[in-house]
Amino acid sequence: MAFAEHVERVAGEVVGEFPADGAIYAVTFRIDSVDQDPRLPYVAVGYTTEADAAKSAQTASDAWEARWSYAYFPETGLEGVRVVGRDPEGAEAHRREAESRGLWYEDDEEPDERDELLVEWFYEVCVGAARRLHGSGRIVEVLGRPVPVILYDMFDPDAMFELTSDANPAELVAEFMTEDPGVDLSGASSELSEA
Repeated sequence: MAFAEHVERVAGEVVGEFPADGAIYAVTFRIDSVDQDPRLPYVAVGYTTEADAAKSAQTASDAWEARWSYAYFPETGLEGVRVVGRDPEGAEAHRREAESRGLWYEDDEEPDERDELLVEWFYEVCVGAARRLHGSGRIVEVLGRPVPVILYDMFDPDAMFELTSDANPAELVAEFMTEDPGVDLSGASSELSEA
Protein backbone atom coordinates (compact mmCIF):
# COMPACT_ATOMS: atom_id res chain seq x y z
CA MET A 1 0.00 0.00 0.00
CA ALA A 2 1.23 3.49 -0.85
CA PHE A 3 2.08 5.77 2.05
CA ALA A 4 -0.60 8.34 1.17
CA GLU A 5 -3.26 5.62 1.04
CA HIS A 6 -2.16 4.37 4.44
CA VAL A 7 -2.39 7.85 5.99
CA GLU A 8 -5.82 8.41 4.39
CA ARG A 9 -7.14 5.07 5.64
CA VAL A 10 -5.89 5.48 9.20
CA ALA A 11 -7.01 9.13 9.41
CA GLY A 12 -10.50 7.93 8.46
CA GLU A 13 -10.35 5.28 11.19
CA VAL A 14 -9.23 7.85 13.76
CA VAL A 15 -12.08 10.22 12.88
CA GLY A 16 -14.41 7.25 13.31
CA GLU A 17 -13.15 6.94 16.91
CA PHE A 18 -14.14 10.52 17.81
CA PRO A 19 -16.92 10.82 20.37
CA ALA A 20 -20.43 11.50 19.09
CA ASP A 21 -20.07 15.10 20.22
CA GLY A 22 -22.04 17.68 18.27
CA ALA A 23 -19.72 20.34 19.68
CA ILE A 24 -16.62 19.20 17.74
CA TYR A 25 -15.98 22.13 15.40
CA ALA A 26 -12.63 21.14 13.86
CA VAL A 27 -10.55 18.09 13.04
CA THR A 28 -6.87 18.80 13.73
CA PHE A 29 -3.79 17.49 11.92
CA ARG A 30 -0.57 18.31 13.80
CA ILE A 31 2.19 17.65 11.30
CA ASP A 32 5.45 16.67 12.95
CA SER A 33 8.42 14.33 12.80
CA VAL A 34 10.51 12.38 15.28
CA ASP A 35 13.40 14.58 16.47
CA GLN A 36 12.58 17.01 13.64
CA ASP A 37 13.92 14.45 11.14
CA PRO A 38 11.92 14.75 7.89
CA ARG A 39 12.62 11.06 7.22
CA LEU A 40 10.41 10.20 10.21
CA PRO A 41 7.18 12.15 9.72
CA TYR A 42 3.85 11.65 11.42
CA VAL A 43 0.53 13.40 11.80
CA ALA A 44 -1.39 13.53 15.08
CA VAL A 45 -5.09 13.40 14.16
CA GLY A 46 -7.41 14.97 16.71
CA TYR A 47 -10.22 17.42 17.31
CA THR A 48 -11.32 20.45 19.29
CA THR A 49 -14.72 21.36 20.70
CA GLU A 50 -16.84 24.41 21.44
CA ALA A 51 -16.21 23.83 25.16
CA ASP A 52 -12.46 23.90 24.50
CA ALA A 53 -12.78 27.23 22.66
CA ALA A 54 -14.93 28.69 25.44
CA LYS A 55 -12.33 27.69 28.03
CA SER A 56 -9.51 29.13 25.89
CA ALA A 57 -11.39 32.42 25.51
CA GLN A 58 -10.68 33.11 29.18
CA THR A 59 -6.96 33.57 28.46
CA ALA A 60 -6.65 34.15 24.71
CA SER A 61 -6.18 37.65 23.36
CA ASP A 62 -9.20 37.40 21.04
CA ALA A 63 -11.93 35.06 19.82
CA TRP A 64 -9.98 33.91 16.74
CA GLU A 65 -7.00 32.89 18.85
CA ALA A 66 -9.18 31.00 21.33
CA ARG A 67 -10.89 29.07 18.55
CA TRP A 68 -8.21 28.54 15.90
CA SER A 69 -4.71 28.96 17.32
CA TYR A 70 -3.03 25.63 18.01
CA ALA A 71 -1.45 27.27 21.06
CA TYR A 72 -4.91 27.00 22.65
CA PHE A 73 -5.93 23.59 21.35
CA PRO A 74 -6.74 21.00 24.03
CA GLU A 75 -4.76 17.78 24.30
CA THR A 76 -7.15 16.10 21.83
CA GLY A 77 -6.26 18.78 19.27
CA LEU A 78 -2.58 19.13 20.03
CA GLU A 79 -1.48 15.59 20.82
CA GLY A 80 -4.31 14.09 18.80
CA VAL A 81 -6.26 10.94 19.35
CA ARG A 82 -3.79 8.82 17.41
CA VAL A 83 -0.56 9.32 15.48
CA VAL A 84 -0.32 8.17 11.86
CA GLY A 85 2.91 7.64 9.94
CA ARG A 86 5.26 6.18 12.54
CA ASP A 87 3.17 3.08 13.06
CA PRO A 88 5.01 0.03 11.63
CA GLU A 89 2.99 -0.16 8.40
CA GLY A 90 3.19 3.60 7.84
CA ALA A 91 6.91 3.84 8.59
CA GLU A 92 7.69 0.97 6.22
CA ALA A 93 5.52 2.41 3.44
CA HIS A 94 7.06 5.86 3.88
CA ARG A 95 10.64 4.63 3.71
CA ARG A 96 9.95 2.38 0.73
CA GLU A 97 8.30 5.21 -1.20
CA ALA A 98 10.91 7.80 -0.15
CA GLU A 99 13.63 5.48 -1.44
CA SER A 100 11.80 4.92 -4.74
CA ARG A 101 11.44 8.71 -5.16
CA GLY A 102 15.15 9.21 -4.48
CA LEU A 103 14.44 11.22 -1.34
CA TRP A 104 15.86 8.91 1.30
CA TYR A 105 19.32 9.55 2.75
CA GLU A 106 21.35 7.94 5.50
CA ASP A 107 22.66 9.72 8.59
CA ASP A 108 26.17 9.96 7.13
CA GLU A 109 24.94 11.53 3.87
CA GLU A 110 24.35 15.17 3.08
CA PRO A 111 20.59 15.56 2.52
CA ASP A 112 21.03 18.35 -0.05
CA GLU A 113 17.45 19.44 -0.66
CA ARG A 114 15.98 16.01 0.00
CA ASP A 115 14.97 17.03 3.52
CA GLU A 116 12.89 19.92 2.13
CA LEU A 117 11.39 17.65 -0.53
CA LEU A 118 10.44 15.09 2.13
CA VAL A 119 8.64 17.82 4.10
CA GLU A 120 6.80 19.04 0.98
CA TRP A 121 5.78 15.48 0.11
CA PHE A 122 4.44 14.86 3.61
CA TYR A 123 2.49 18.13 3.48
CA GLU A 124 0.92 16.88 0.22
CA VAL A 125 0.05 13.55 1.87
CA CYS A 126 -1.63 15.32 4.81
CA VAL A 127 -3.56 17.71 2.56
CA GLY A 128 -4.69 14.71 0.50
CA ALA A 129 -5.82 12.85 3.62
CA ALA A 130 -7.86 15.85 4.77
CA ARG A 131 -9.44 16.19 1.32
CA ARG A 132 -10.28 12.50 1.39
CA LEU A 133 -12.03 12.91 4.74
CA HIS A 134 -14.22 15.55 3.10
CA GLY A 135 -14.65 13.82 -0.27
CA SER A 136 -15.54 10.45 1.20
CA GLY A 137 -18.12 11.98 3.51
CA ARG A 138 -16.35 10.51 6.54
CA ILE A 139 -16.48 13.71 8.60
CA VAL A 140 -20.19 14.20 7.96
CA GLU A 141 -20.85 10.51 8.66
CA VAL A 142 -19.17 10.70 12.07
CA LEU A 143 -19.88 14.29 13.18
CA GLY A 144 -23.19 14.86 11.42
CA ARG A 145 -22.02 17.92 9.52
CA PRO A 146 -18.97 19.19 7.65
CA VAL A 147 -16.22 20.72 9.79
CA PRO A 148 -12.79 21.98 8.71
CA VAL A 149 -9.54 20.09 9.06
CA ILE A 150 -6.92 22.44 10.50
CA LEU A 151 -3.41 21.44 9.42
CA TYR A 152 -0.48 22.89 11.31
CA ASP A 153 3.22 22.40 11.82
CA MET A 154 4.40 24.06 15.04
CA PHE A 155 7.90 24.33 13.57
CA ASP A 156 6.62 26.14 10.46
CA PRO A 157 3.63 28.22 11.59
CA ASP A 158 3.52 30.11 8.28
CA ALA A 159 2.51 26.91 6.47
CA MET A 160 -0.72 26.58 8.49
CA PHE A 161 -2.92 28.84 6.37
CA GLU A 162 -1.86 27.50 2.99
CA LEU A 163 -2.14 23.86 4.09
CA THR A 164 -5.54 24.39 5.68
CA SER A 165 -6.81 26.35 2.68
CA ASP A 166 -5.62 23.64 0.28
CA ALA A 167 -7.25 20.87 2.35
CA ASN A 168 -10.76 22.27 2.81
CA PRO A 169 -13.70 23.73 0.91
CA ALA A 170 -13.36 27.53 1.15
CA GLU A 171 -16.64 28.01 3.02
CA LEU A 172 -15.46 25.76 5.86
CA VAL A 173 -12.32 27.78 6.54
CA ALA A 174 -13.53 31.33 5.85
CA GLU A 175 -13.40 32.31 9.55
CA PHE A 176 -10.05 30.59 10.05
CA MET A 177 -8.52 32.34 7.02
CA THR A 178 -9.35 35.84 8.31
CA GLU A 179 -6.03 35.84 10.19
CA ASP A 180 -3.91 34.70 7.22
CA PRO A 181 -1.01 37.19 7.12
CA GLY A 182 -0.64 36.48 3.39
CA VAL A 183 -4.07 37.89 2.57
CA ASP A 184 -4.62 41.61 2.45
CA LEU A 185 -8.26 42.01 3.39
CA SER A 186 -8.07 45.79 3.54
CA GLY A 187 -7.48 46.03 -0.21
CA ALA A 188 -10.43 43.75 -0.95
CA SER A 189 -12.92 46.01 0.84
CA SER A 190 -11.63 49.18 -0.83
CA GLU A 191 -11.75 47.51 -4.25
CA LEU A 192 -15.36 46.50 -3.61
CA SER A 193 -16.32 50.03 -2.60
CA GLU A 194 -14.76 51.41 -5.79
CA ALA A 195 -16.69 48.98 -8.02
